Amino acid sequence: MQSAICTLFEGHYHFGLAALTNSLYKQGYRGSIYAGFRGELPPWAVSASDNLSLKWKNGKTLPVADGLQLHFLPLETAYHLTNYKPDFMLELWDGPAANASNMFYFDPDIVVVRSWELFEEWTSCGVAVSEDVNSPLEEHHPRRVAWRRYFGEKGINLQFINAIYVNGGFIGISKVDIVFLELWRKVQETMAPVIGGLNLSIFQDDHMELLEKAGGPFMPFVKTDQDALNAAIEATSQKISFIRKEGMGFDNGFNMMYHALGSTKPWNWKPFIQSIGGRPPRKVDIEYWKVVNSPILTMSSNIVFLRKISLKITIAIGRFYKRN
Repeated sequence: MQSAICTLFEGHYHFGLAALTNSLYKQGYRGSIYAGFRGELPPWAVSASDNLSLKWKNGKTLPVADGLQLHFLPLETAYHLTNYKPDFMLELWDGPAANASNMFYFDPDIVVVRSWELFEEWTSCGVAVSEDVNSPLEEHHPRRVAWRRYFGEKGINLQFINAIYVNGGFIGISKVDIVFLELWRKVQETMAPVIGGLNLSIFQDDHMELLEKAGGPFMPFVKTDQDALNAAIEATSQKISFIRKEGMGFDNGFNMMYHALGSTKPWNWKPFIQSIGGRPPRKVDIEYWKVVNSPILTMSSNIVFLRKISLKITIAIGRFYKRN
């Protein structure tokens, strides 16, 4: 079974890309990781070399470790990157990853903590998705009703499956289910006029302004690509394999990965400031610093050592002082 992994990043998210790559290697993944990006290559990737075999303009490849390659693919799209996921995956399957039997998208602020074999088994059960921290969204919640009304008028019929609302930061899909990506893309393109274009997202700096323009939290697309993904799940005939909140570390249980939600990312986390504010380290912070420097090296060993010491201290503080 040949799998491909992809992600999208820009700016300081290159730190997350490196840790995601390191965690995948640690969990046994071997193969290609395709990183679509805007801006400059990260400092730790300056040795990446041109790779004409990718058939991607200015595509470069960095050999990470034995059996693992990281391909950097410059993007020319005007879309906000969070809205570009289905398009990117389809472009990969139509190009450099044409031979992959499975494809997985991970946001670059995710750390994988389970054996890669489990992820491949997951896609054999259907389109693999993981429940969001803001789930559930019940059948007659105003947003779900708004999806059905809006898309129904556009000829896309939705049928309620269950109340699980999935996170848009991960999807695993077998090539036999590629039509789901085409549907997700179609749903997003149909959604675009409502949000003012796919160059906009709730996750950008002015997301509160966008939320107000959208009409508030009951409006259909306050989470843009994520709402579109959930609407596509109600419109598809493909099997969907749901894992609950423990999948992304939002709840206790058999955690498959940890997703760093919010603006504070593990690489810009300020341990003592957070601790004084009653916010002990999250599990994703702990897991990030376990894999931050191997096999890709992004920070000095001194910084990593000090961060790990800070983790131990702030974990201890968190046992006695925690904000409710």
